[in-house]
Amino acid sequence: MCKDTILATIEEQRNKLITIGLIYGLSSPIAVQESQELDRLLNCYDQLRKTNERELELEKP
Repeated sequence: MCKDTILATIEEQRNKLITIGLIYGLSSPIAVQESQELDRLLNCYDQLRKTNERELELEKP
């Protein structure tokens, strides 16, 4: 997944979680499930960012 795609997906998931939290409360099972999905996406993005940084370091002379 490319950086722009995952950032857009993170933003969509964040908005979804906010809406669910307002309707059902942040401790509701559905909000917890969506929060875990947001965490997964954020971890994925972080891993992608770290990988890209390492690749850039290797390319330096």
